[in-house]
Amino acid sequence: MEKSNDKSNKFLISSIGAGIDLDQIEASERQTILVVEDNLDSIYLLKQILRLAGFNVMSSTNGREAVKKVADYPLDLVLLDIMMPEMNGWEVLDEMRKIKNIPVIVISALGTKEDIVNGLHRGVDDYISKPFYNNEVSERVKAVLRRAHKPQELSKLVFQDINLIVDLFSQEVILHDEKVRLTPKEFAVLSLLAKNAPAVVSYDVIGQAVWGEDSPEVRRRTKYLIYLLRRKFERVNSGKNFILNFDRLGYKLQTD
Repeated sequence: MEKSNDKSNKFLISSIGAGIDLDQIEASERQTILVVEDNLDSIYLLKQILRLAGFNVMSSTNGREAVKKVADYPLDLVLLDIMMPEMNGWEVLDEMRKIKNIPVIVISALGTKEDIVNGLHRGVDDYISKPFYNNEVSERVKAVLRRAHKPQELSKLVFQDINLIVDLFSQEVILHDEKVRLTPKEFAVLSLLAKNAPAVVSYDVIGQAVWGEDSPEVRRRTKYLIYLLRRKFERVNSGKNFILNFDRLGYKLQTD
């Protein structure tokens, strides 16, 4: 009984400190990395690097087993070798993508520029060439996971009541199904108002966001941009003022 308790205590300590080897013990709440590699020494090394960085780890020595684990376990990221028996890494990548969209970092001895470009073109999140530095692996894994779990900002703002669409990515503005061409500064002002609608955006916030400062001159520039925006909107929908001015406060986008 005492030996059994000692073993349990060791696992408890492991779960508090370094990550857990999930090939030996059940998964915990830590982020989980699957290492897909046919070389056992490389698996051992990568597991140690990731565990010391605070991750749980699993491994697969062939592609078919890797695809099954992607389907069966709640994984956060896959480290994928390319040159493997049964299924190569690209085939494994294609099969994994059919199951779930999971971040993948290729880690391979194929490290030419053409290999790396090919990998990125196929949709991998990063590419590490062998031989690698231990810290490089853990830091690249952390960076990919940060990007994967970062909340995505809405790229398109739609205001149905006024039939206005502001595309933050393409910087296109569509009013009543008609494209409104804006200069970069005009779009900067409009997008700021759209992001904060229906709240009033103060003069100083507009100045800092668009011009990098707030001053009487900047406020005059902002006032002129608002005038230009109103004119362009009126050409599409005459008689309707979509941008309201609140004296001594700022501007707001009228969205209803």
